[in-house]
Amino acid sequence: MQQEKIDIKTPEYVSLQFQTAGLGSRAAAFLIDQALLMAFNIAVVLIVLFSLGSGFEVWMIRYAESYVLGFLIIGLFVVNWGYFFVYEFFSGGRTLGKKLLGIRVMQENGHSITLLSSLIRNLIRIIDMLPGFYFIGIVMVFFHKQHKRLGDLVAGTIVIHERKVKKGKKSTPLETEIKNRGVGKETLALGDWTIKSFSAKDWKLINTYAARFLQLPENEKTELTKQVAAILLTKAGVEWHTHTEAELENSLLALYLHLKEEWEFEM
Repeated sequence: MQQEKIDIKTPEYVSLQFQTAGLGSRAAAFLIDQALLMAFNIAVVLIVLFSLGSGFEVWMIRYAESYVLGFLIIGLFVVNWGYFFVYEFFSGGRTLGKKLLGIRVMQENGHSITLLSSLIRNLIRIIDMLPGFYFIGIVMVFFHKQHKRLGDLVAGTIVIHERKVKKGKKSTPLETEIKNRGVGKETLALGDWTIKSFSAKDWKLINTYAARFLQLPENEKTELTKQVAAILLTKAGVEWHTHTEAELENSLLALYLHLKEEWEFEM
């Protein structure tokens, strides 16, 4: 199915454009995740059987009335369901399969997926799998204009393609400046919760700052750096007023790298 682009107006009145992920890429990502989970399930079952020190038939007779089998089944269910729920939230809407396919889940208002929306969309996964082989989910994704399954509709989420980085692309002046300064995301250590607290409005601000960074006269850049730092570094929990001008610039450029990964998508 042909991929479609959608325009989203965020609560901060920032217009963003995304390319929705279709059935093919979503199915491929799901199969990769399922292969990983299947390998894990088989490994756990084998470890449990061998740890009991008896053959399968003997073990079934001996422990059929015990809690061992029940705990094993419940544990595997929690892990298999929790994999999508936890991985998507703490990895910015990406499972391993989604990362490899270059797609991610986000809220339909343009914000990163929240804990609640991740919980809801993955609970509804149970219905999307009915009556078997993910039938309801496949039909929904195929026919919905934004390729949403039932879980996406209820949770208010959408699956989109991420920005593709072209190999061999010449570095921009800003990228060269960042590299020469030795700035990376590690320059400003931020946790997942902190990164998720930044909105599209914050991304637009830091993106504008980065775009003008090399163009402004030194005195104007100094003033702008302090103004942006007061807003964004304070939000990041950084005591910005104790830093030198160079440290503030490097911290803001590092923040730009963090939010660029979170907010910049292929148009």
